[in-house]
Amino acid sequence: MKKYFITSESVTEGHPDKICDKIADKILDEYLKNDKNAKVACEVIVTAKSIVVFGEVKSDFIVDIKNIVKTTIKEIGYIGFDEIDIMLNEQSSDIALSVCNDKDAGDQGMMYGYATNETNEFMPAPIMFAHKLTKRLSEFRKSDNYNFLMPDGKSQVTVEYHDDKIARIDNVVVSTQHTEDISIEELRNFVMENVIKKVLPTNLLDEKTKYYINPTGRFVIGGPEADSGLTGRKIIVDTYGGVAHHGGGAFSGKDPSKVDRSAAYMARYIAKNLVAAEFADKIEISLSYAIGVAEPTSINIDTFGTRKVDDDFILKIIKEVFPLTPKGIIECLDLRKPIYHLTTNYGHFGKEGLSWEKLDKVEILKEKLRTYRLSTADSIGQYLDNY
Repeated sequence: MKKYFITSESVTEGHPDKICDKIADKILDEYLKNDKNAKVACEVIVTAKSIVVFGEVKSDFIVDIKNIVKTTIKEIGYIGFDEIDIMLNEQSSDIALSVCNDKDAGDQGMMYGYATNETNEFMPAPIMFAHKLTKRLSEFRKSDNYNFLMPDGKSQVTVEYHDDKIARIDNVVVSTQHTEDISIEELRNFVMENVIKKVLPTNLLDEKTKYYINPTGRFVIGGPEADSGLTGRKIIVDTYGGVAHHGGGAFSGKDPSKVDRSAAYMARYIAKNLVAAEFADKIEISLSYAIGVAEPTSINIDTFGTRKVDDDFILKIIKEVFPLTPKGIIECLDLRKPIYHLTTNYGHFGKEGLSWEKLDKVEILKEKLRTYRLSTADSIGQYLDNY
């Protein structure tokens, strides 16, 4: 029996890095709401009581960035940020040559998408479990009945696999910022009974599962008061929890002309539909681009030994069914809408309501799979056996 462990983490929206991601995506959405062709590359730093917004923008619309920052901070659950510095510059004219019509890639780089049939969301179980824990924490915090919970928090889940199948949950870590007036015993009991036991599958928890709830014993000082934050510093939380590769760029604050974001979404869309159509049990898609060039410079797949058809056929079908130019991706996934604040927390993948999570290509892919199997079978009997 092949036995191994995979660990993934998640963070709440009050984590300093996620504060920055949220502000950046809120600013991006405000531009796209009023100018669907806006070009935005927005970065944010937060520390103590100060916030800095910087980067490049090309748009005829003027955004009240300070107001967005203040509103977003309040929504997350913090107050009292006295210094907000805005240092957004106009997009470089050289870069603008490549992205003015969304035709060509605005930068070089490689992007990855992944899907697996081990969960209903076609996502790795460890990252989905971790996200569900932090999301549950935040839902309680926003309720009037749980004022002892504060915005900052983290979770971590280690899943044990036997022969590539989920066997059990080995250990769970949950750390939540809290007020002074709750004891550590009360807090740990609350998290265990109302978060962990309500979120994680009971059949995967056993007498050997280890639990670490606020293991230091105190987490009163949190958020930017305890640590600085920066956009794009939680890219593994944003994607597949370390199970799949990650490309060279982060997502938040970037408009869809940046293939760092849009091509990663397309790669996920392709992978999810292929797995749902039973081309493989799990698959990773990698795309690479060159600045000023429309078509990807490479397309690669890895099915981790789970493919049901040849790799060459899968690559052929990807090129037939899915548009891979920046313009084609934007149009296919309808990415010129102010949707990006919905992606910031609890992962960019595995959520309902996002265009790259749709399974609208499954029937087309299944039909191509049926045609392929029929054409390669020596007889109807062999086709029925294969199918």
